[in-house]
Amino acid sequence: MSALIVGGGLGGLAAALALARQGIASHVLEQSPSFGEIGAGIQLGPNVFRMFDRLGVAEAISRDAVFVDRLLMMDALTEETVVTGDLGAAFRKRFGAPYAVTHRADFHRTLLEACEASGSVTFETDAEVVSVEDSGGRGRARLADGSSREGPFLVGADGLWSKVREHVIGDGPPKVSGHIAYRAVLPIDEVPEDMRWNAAALWAGPRNHLVHYPLRRSTLFNLVAVFHSDRYVEGWDSEGDPEELMARFAGISPRPMALLEKIETWRMWVLCDREPVSEWSRGRVCLLGDAAHPMLQYLAQGACMAVEDAVALADALAAEEDVERAFRAYAKARYLRTARVQLTARMMGEIYHAEGVRRELRNHVLSTTDLREGMSWLYGGP
Repeated sequence: MSALIVGGGLGGLAAALALARQGIASHVLEQSPSFGEIGAGIQLGPNVFRMFDRLGVAEAISRDAVFVDRLLMMDALTEETVVTGDLGAAFRKRFGAPYAVTHRADFHRTLLEACEASGSVTFETDAEVVSVEDSGGRGRARLADGSSREGPFLVGADGLWSKVREHVIGDGPPKVSGHIAYRAVLPIDEVPEDMRWNAAALWAGPRNHLVHYPLRRSTLFNLVAVFHSDRYVEGWDSEGDPEELMARFAGISPRPMALLEKIETWRMWVLCDREPVSEWSRGRVCLLGDAAHPMLQYLAQGACMAVEDAVALADALAAEEDVERAFRAYAKARYLRTARVQLTARMMGEIYHAEGVRRELRNHVLSTTDLREGMSWLYGGP
């Protein structure tokens, strides 16, 4: 009987594919009517490209990706270049893999097609899981329609508001950060020519920042604008208010402001995370990705960590016949690394949004920092 995977997003499909490559069949439960990804751009560090090699999808991912030349951090008030990280040959040699950006839908489609081609993964849509349990050496998911599914074990890859986490940890709702993200995509032709950089760029402002980079063979331009607000307690892919956004970014320099003014329709997310935990399983039920360690987006590593989890979980299950011991070994191998990413992402949010003397100090310190060495713990792992 197939293992159960709750959640058909990037983490769930990566888990299904990783298990398939270890000879373990799985059945993926997705609550939506069809498989797909919301959102637009996503950054892919060299650490996740090494996992793509393990999963056999590196070539397919690369076909859709844009291999940006640089990581840039700019001061949004002065347009000063604070950080330039060259992603060329020296970077690839240092970490053994490239850095790229891609569209979430393209990434998701590649994983889905690889799962289908494996012959070891089955799928079920309109399958909203309302609770899970572990009994009799089985993992069981109860669905909203009253039916249930069971398997030899269950993996919760059901994201920030995980129902599986309620069973495994039971630590209540996620922590609202007080930061709001607005996302949009522009046709590249609408972007001013002097801003069409082949870079993942971040404009750091007081209590706000803007990220942009090209997508889909540089035909699109992805924008993410983040600002402080205590106005919202939840929101996921809802319509944003352009007037609120412009008010929050008032005072930044003309070049980044000109990009914001190009967008008429934004999608809004309330950013949340949780405190790190070391226990990711209960009996034959375990967590993966955002269900285990939701993080703020400020290291661009949420999906990367989920894919790393997937490979580590499959490796643990291949190495240990006892599922519960395998789950414990998997969490032990992963929790400190993911906790570091969670907590560092929080810290980076404070750094990006610094004001006054803190901003000046940020610019001084980061302008003298070697990006490759500063990020070696992340890009060189796991």
